[in-house]
Amino acid sequence: MTYLSTPAESPLYQTERAALGYVPNYLRVLALRPEVYGAWQQLGEAVKAGMDLRRYELVTLTAARRLGSTYCGLAHAAVLRERFYDDAALRAIVADRHDAGLAPVDAAVMDFAERVAADPVTVTEADIDILRGHGLADVDILQIVLAVCLRRFFSGVLSAVGAVPDPVFDGLHPGIRAALGTTGVEAVSG
Repeated sequence: MTYLSTPAESPLYQTERAALGYVPNYLRVLALRPEVYGAWQQLGEAVKAGMDLRRYELVTLTAARRLGSTYCGLAHAAVLRERFYDDAALRAIVADRHDAGLAPVDAAVMDFAERVAADPVTVTEADIDILRGHGLADVDILQIVLAVCLRRFFSGVLSAVGAVPDPVFDGLHPGIRAALGTTGVEAVSG
């Protein structure tokens, strides 16, 4: 589950058990510092509130993949599958966003998210201008940066402590799991 010893019980677990039917491994880790989890939740909600949920999930999936976070990649692929795309469409997006039938703006947003996730200091004004050319306002571009940097934090925490993806993600299509670097979560860390 994780390299750390985590609490068997926590007040944080009650809400997730009621909502999901299980306690996610990421929450077990953050139960060691519930005030940090609360602050992260508030920041996450503020970031999500500023952008379309589908775009947020595409950006987050892209960042998680670039960061090598199987856990976050699976979690956000699951949201995209549940709310926005069928298995075939999501497999196509994961395989090659430029050949998946996405709007050009979505592919450009994902390209930018990947660049920010890889190394934010390499982003240039030319990268920003590409997004402006697709009709995005500066606030939209900032939202992408915020979403990616939020993911950089969370993915980094989970990876550094060896948090293993939850078994619920085994329910994703095997092609999607394979494209995200796993065929089953039991053998994956970070």
